[in-house]
Amino acid sequence: MDYQVSARRFRPGTFDEVIGQPHVVQTLKNAVAQRRVAHAYVFSGMRGVGKTTVARILAKALNCEHGPTPNPCGHCESCREIAQGHSVDVIEIDGASNTGVDNVRELRENIKFTPFLGSYRIYIIDEVHMLSNSAFNALLKTLEEPPPHAIFVFATTEVHKIPATILSRCQHFTFRRIPRREIIARLRVVAARQDVTIDERSLAIIARVCDGSMRDALSLFDQAVTFGGKTICAEEVESMLGTVPDERVRQVVTAMLEQQPSAALFFLGQAIDHGYDLRVLCSAVVERLRNMVLARVVPSREQVQFLVDLSPEEVEQICADAQKQSLDHLQSIFELMSQVGDRLRVTDHPRFVFEVAVVRASRLVQETSSPTVSPQRESPESPPRESSSARPGALSPPSARPREADRSRPMTRTVSGRLESRQDMPRVPSQPPSQEVTASSGGGKAKEQAKQAPQSPPMWPSGGDGQPEISQQDWDRVVQKVLSDYPNIGSFLEMGRLVKLDGQEVVIGFPKTATVAYSRLQKEANRQVVARVFEQVVGRSTSVRVIEIAEGHMPGPTIGQARQQQRLTEERRLLEEARAHPLVKQAMEMFGGEVITASRLSGEKEDS
Repeated sequence: MDYQVSARRFRPGTFDEVIGQPHVVQTLKNAVAQRRVAHAYVFSGMRGVGKTTVARILAKALNCEHGPTPNPCGHCESCREIAQGHSVDVIEIDGASNTGVDNVRELRENIKFTPFLGSYRIYIIDEVHMLSNSAFNALLKTLEEPPPHAIFVFATTEVHKIPATILSRCQHFTFRRIPRREIIARLRVVAARQDVTIDERSLAIIARVCDGSMRDALSLFDQAVTFGGKTICAEEVESMLGTVPDERVRQVVTAMLEQQPSAALFFLGQAIDHGYDLRVLCSAVVERLRNMVLARVVPSREQVQFLVDLSPEEVEQICADAQKQSLDHLQSIFELMSQVGDRLRVTDHPRFVFEVAVVRASRLVQETSSPTVSPQRESPESPPRESSSARPGALSPPSARPREADRSRPMTRTVSGRLESRQDMPRVPSQPPSQEVTASSGGGKAKEQAKQAPQSPPMWPSGGDGQPEISQQDWDRVVQKVLSDYPNIGSFLEMGRLVKLDGQEVVIGFPKTATVAYSRLQKEANRQVVARVFEQVVGRSTSVRVIEIAEGHMPGPTIGQARQQQRLTEERRLLEEARAHPLVKQAMEMFGGEVITASRLSGEKEDS
């Protein structure tokens, strides 16, 4: 066949044509020009970055009729034979096929023969790490003191498998991944030589998929030409490679950042319906989030383009999207989606894992407000979002939740589902301290005296203004309505501590560590929301003030902790009442069993 793939047809023939490895090229050119060529080299690096190609160019530079020269002519008999792979003075050995000690012994016997045409005999051993330990040991003496006309070049993708005794006898060059911009420039030249029309977006897609390998990029280019003909567009390349279009990735990421879980799920479903691999999609989402984090941190667009290695149009779009979000929010979603990428490799239900992660990422509360955040998320007058009954604060990352709320829970759930009390934790009783609660355990009864929690109470009013006092139940109903109607405000409200509550003023305090919640509640619009809800629930107008509290002067638990303690106390009280009820006791005596939980029916009123 006359056809030759681009990776062979456009293989570099001189040092100047090699791309992406300037440190290797400059050193070898100087070594040839100064006659300081070592007797052994190790070329290591990933696939397709030019290790064997540079070894052949070095052989041509040493055996050229006009050399040794750093610029071989490429036209003499020696250069042509080396380029075609027919030179008797350049022996290429596949290390994967010649792994035994007998192969090395044969090499040692032939190495003493002088070159036939050139000045040197060059032995290029590809994938040298595949040699056995005995073969390496047999090569040691010859490698340390070879004949003057012998030069060894070892190429490998796994240099850590080569014994240190071999590496110490060689000069080691590490070949780097080729930057995307250089791959794109090389593909552009190859396309022009073959009269192929290909747009910049298609070149960028190929450069991204090949991941720094020039040989992979040329192979994908040949595949695209076979698929699309002489005119190649980005849609055809994406269809051929199965990559996710940038626009679909941007839709999913934007929906998550804008806290729109339903839209994120819709775009994710569209991507799945088009047959895109979820692992590829997750990798693309993580990469875009990473680029947005860099765009948020790096000050200039030129530096961003250098770091993300994308076209100027793509960099401009990423920078514009990144400026709308806070850095903490981007980092939180990036960490979450990175963990999802690891889980997708081992789970049997990748779609379920991805969908739940997208919903959770869409409901993460931003820790730092941004002046360009959309008014729909920031405005307190906006209607409640979907699933507003679930608190978005519960989905925030662990760093954004108050740790003390977990440590102050007086109840825990055992393996059997039974609620048990922690005797060493303080409790907030729902009845006066003098009231006794009767509880049954097994066949007997035990009485326990409810004790007041050892925490300083808020400064309740005395009712001297002639109006009814504001009760704790009234305030609980206010907080519950704020959580239900304005969850973005209620989640931060629960982090504060109630300092003062009366008909004229509500004072809420925050420690210095709760800077985000303090700044959110300091906003006039958010304080007006709390005051308006207070007037709707209690029937009295009031003003809301937010203050900062020193660490050593915390007035009791946070609002969220107090509500949690009251809920747990109410659950325990209902459980004790249920166990003590005559009908329940009679049923337990007849059928056996145990009362594990109790709840009040909707609309049922507590007996006076």
